[in-house]
Formats: sequence, C-alpha cells, structure tokens
Amino acid sequence: PPKGVYREEQVGEFDLLRQLNTLTAEQYPDDEAIRARMRSYELAFRMQMAVPDVVRFEDETQVTQQQYGLDQATTRPFGQQMLAARRLVERGVRFIQVYHGSSGGAGQWDAHKGLKTSHTKLCKQVDQPIAALLSDLKQRGMLDETLVVWASEFGRTPGSQHADGRDHHPYGFTVWMAGGGIKGGIAHGATDEIGFHAVEDRHYVTDIHATILHQLGLDPRKLAIPGRKRLEKEFGEPIHDVIA
Repeated sequence: PPKGVYREEQVGEFDLLRQLNTLTAEQYPDDEAIRARMRSYELAFRMQMAVPDVVRFEDETQVTQQQYGLDQATTRPFGQQMLAARRLVERGVRFIQVYHGSSGGAGQWDAHKGLKTSHTKLCKQVDQPIAALLSDLKQRGMLDETLVVWASEFGRTPGSQHADGRDHHPYGFTVWMAGGGIKGGIAHGATDEIGFHAVEDRHYVTDIHATILHQLGLDPRKLAIPGRKRLEKEFGEPIHDVIA
C-alpha cells in the first residue's frame, strides 16, 4: 500500500465497494461481469496483503541470501526477484513471470549497439541468481514439479550492426527449460557454423509452447479462441526429445 494508507482504511474501502456491488448484483442477478468484478477486487486485496510476507527476505538464512547474491549490488535486484519466485512457488502460486532488463522501452537485452558491454553486464546480474533458484528448488524437492523456462522473443544476428551491435534474428536462437519433467544436461538442436539458421532438430516457437502446455497437462487444441487463425493453424508439437 502507498505510504499514509492504513490497512483499516483499505478494508473500509473494499467493504463499501462490496456493498455497492452487492446492491447492483441484486438488481441484475444475471450479470456475470458484476460478480467477476467483485472477485477481482477481493483477489487484488488478498494479494496486496500477502506480498509483504513474500518479500520478507530477512526470514531466509544468511547462506540462502548470499546464494542468491543479495549481498552484492550487482546481483541483488534480480536475486530478490528469483528468491521471491521461490517463495511464491512455496505458497502455491501456479504461474510466475519474471522479466529482466527493463529500460522503459525495448529492454536492455535488445543490443543494437554495445552488445558485448551490455551483455557482459546483464549476464553478471542474472547468472548467480538463476543458478541459485534452480539449486534451491532442487534441494527443497520442488524442481521436479516446477517448470522453469528462460525465453526471449528472438536472438541476435551473427553479423554486426552499428559496428558493435546485433539486429533482431528469428532464424536461430536458444531457449532453455529446467525441472518439471524436462531432461537435464542436454542440448537439443543446433545452428549452422555461423549461427544464422537452425539446421538440426529445428522447431518453431509453437513447439516450445506445446512442450510447456504438455508438461502442464494442457491441450492447446482445447485452448483455441475463435478468430485466432494462427493458433488454429500452428498448434505446435511437444518436443519429446527433451522430455524425461
């Protein structure tokens, strides 16, 4: 909550909203939107009340905090995100998305110039926290049922752009997955010798989607939305070679 806003004040606000929505719901008993709006407000309030406990990192041991890099300025911001992700998993949150490299625009990883400098800096920020998350989930017995996916929209060209940068490149790039029934310690597929095209065990992005959905026990064909022709045409196939 913002500074100066007390919990009792928010509870009062939500109670008033609930009363007003309930009056409207009684007047329009068949309106699903009103009930959905009430549930969304209630869920948002419960989430807001739960978040302070999730990010109370001082509850963790010093060893764990150091493992995630919370003791270093370079790794602390992303380390806190990774540690929060683990604490959310422990609390039964089913889907967690973490974004790294935000710059208010395309993102810091979008290196059209200064690629080596920027990627060196960014890799230092994320490598230790990611390794900590995977090892922490494993030692707590949660990695087997937690699927971790590291992905991007595209790769970078093998040729330079603006002397020391690279352009967008969708023809050959890497995504990795861990836990959740995925084989460990393997590399699937390869590009040509200069990294321009995927040439071995080539997959379209919908195969990645299909693999994730398969591991979650979901059938993409049952998730098709009328009018979304691309999904209807390209459901993708699970990549069975990476599934344990």
